[in-house]
Amino acid sequence: MAPRDPHSLTDPLPLATDLIRCPSITPADAGALDVLQSALSALGFTCNRLPFGEVDNLYARLGSKSPALCFAGHTDVVPIGDAAGWSVDPFEAKVENGLLIGRGAADMKSAIAAFVAATARYLADHDVTKAGSIALLITGDEEGPATNGTVKVLDWMAKQGEQLDHCLVGEPTNPLEFGDMIKIGRRGSFNGVLTVHGTQGHVAYPHLADNPVPRLVDVLSVLSEKVLDDGTPHFQPSNLEVTSVDVGNAATNVIPASAVARFNVRFNDLHTPASLESWIREVCDAKAGQYDLTCASSGDAFVTEPGMFTDLIVRAVQDVTGKTPELSTSGGTSDARFIKNHCAVAEFGLVGKTMHKIDEECRLEDMEAVTQVYLKVIEGYFSQAGA
Repeated sequence: MAPRDPHSLTDPLPLATDLIRCPSITPADAGALDVLQSALSALGFTCNRLPFGEVDNLYARLGSKSPALCFAGHTDVVPIGDAAGWSVDPFEAKVENGLLIGRGAADMKSAIAAFVAATARYLADHDVTKAGSIALLITGDEEGPATNGTVKVLDWMAKQGEQLDHCLVGEPTNPLEFGDMIKIGRRGSFNGVLTVHGTQGHVAYPHLADNPVPRLVDVLSVLSEKVLDDGTPHFQPSNLEVTSVDVGNAATNVIPASAVARFNVRFNDLHTPASLESWIREVCDAKAGQYDLTCASSGDAFVTEPGMFTDLIVRAVQDVTGKTPELSTSGGTSDARFIKNHCAVAEFGLVGKTMHKIDEECRLEDMEAVTQVYLKVIEGYFSQAGA
């Protein structure tokens, strides 16, 4: 792909449309990172393509000094769902009635384009390399298992001596209107699979069998009724949700040999995966009889305490929108759960009402607004460093 004219990159819309036109359904890249690398190379960034497994990733940096401000995001998208339900081709990137419509418009190709545009505007008047560095960490594995994306790029960076000071993740943080919310942390996510074993038999002869279903129900009742906590200053209360109960039994006259339940706990900073597993095993030991329990955590709870970096983002949002955004830890997980181990991280992006939905969209005025917010963050960040 031919390098782009750096002067054209100050407008986020062309880059956003080019990115959306790449059908990068996770883990496929479909040329999206080629498009982004072309843009960043035109601005003088050194780009590193980092394939891990079937996932392609990009780490780009301009400058070698500290402080280093990083923007993190992903070019992979979720499947389109029912194609017949879309009013446009999901990868056409159609502009209509002040909206950019397409898969990835909200989550989160438009935000990537906005940060590139903000960087291009900043570089038109400033030499960032005199005071610090700007970096982008873009993965193709955020919507997938998240095993061959950001976490492995961060490991590669550590081996290369690449250090970051602060990171802004461009996920769609605003639930309803642009400027509503900044994410300063996330709850942790803990998954459990519980199999309660029994003895198969005829329902007319229960004394010859051992029905595992009542014991599984007892365990789930205790787990579901437990109030885990009342929340903390930065987090809403933790909650356990049963997501599946299955015995795989099509017969009406057979007591099953086993019963399986799946559940998820979204937890705040009062808990850890180890403490949750310990509690769940205590309940199972008391109620389940013979059982197997498999546990996995996809991220711990974390919070970036309000301070210089979050204040900078708040002021930028206030300047552009006139709103004071809420500092929140609500919602699901993001790759910020990995980045927080390397530097302070916060999240701000577009409105998320249509992410993962049919006719996903981004308002053009919001795309320009988030570009302005990112520019003010960059300006404020490096003005403190003397750029």
